[in-house]
Amino acid sequence: MLNIRVLTYEDYDDTLKGWWEDWAWTPPNRAFLPDDGKCGFMVLDEDIPVCAGFIYFTNSGVTWVDWIISNKRYKKKPNRQEAIKLLVDTLTNFSKEQGFKYCYALIKNQSLIETYKSLGYVKGDEYVGEMIKIL
Repeated sequence: MLNIRVLTYEDYDDTLKGWWEDWAWTPPNRAFLPDDGKCGFMVLDEDIPVCAGFIYFTNSGVTWVDWIISNKRYKKKPNRQEAIKLLVDTLTNFSKEQGFKYCYALIKNQSLIETYKSLGYVKGDEYVGEMIKIL
């Protein structure tokens, strides 16, 4: 049975960094994530963490719903896809409940793009580059 909870401060070190490393990605610095990595949700199957994602709140009518990451070792189908869908849907609905009018996401993974589409997201401009400056 899938359930969802708010991310905790400990999730970053205890779970999420390992997931990013398992997928051969460099984990984002905690300071890059909203509220030091606590502004988001984690989906669990019973007590097994399956996936997590984040939500940035802006000073406009937009939230950024992104940094979706999953437990590479969790192979239970179709629960895995349903967990990711539950996660994105929860992040989206939470944005709406907070009064935001739009959700924005930068996505490269085609399967994840299809999940967002199934939840009513539409394709924006072509994603051609990512620019970051460390201050």
